[in-house]
Amino acid sequence: MASARKTLITGSATFVVGLALWLFGLDEEIFIFTPSKIGVVLMVLGGLEALYGVYKSVRGDDPA
Repeated sequence: MASARKTLITGSATFVVGLALWLFGLDEEIFIFTPSKIGVVLMVLGGLEALYGVYKSVRGDDPA
């Protein structure tokens, strides 16, 4: 599997996990953090990683 494709899949999976935490973790609280806030952070990081994977695939920097 190509490096750009791995980055895109990893970013998408991180975004989906963050979305699930944001949607279903609104009523819970673990110490200081709430799962919904962690979900928003994961969605942002996953989206950025997925966009980087798209950038790498369009640019063609993939050595494999």
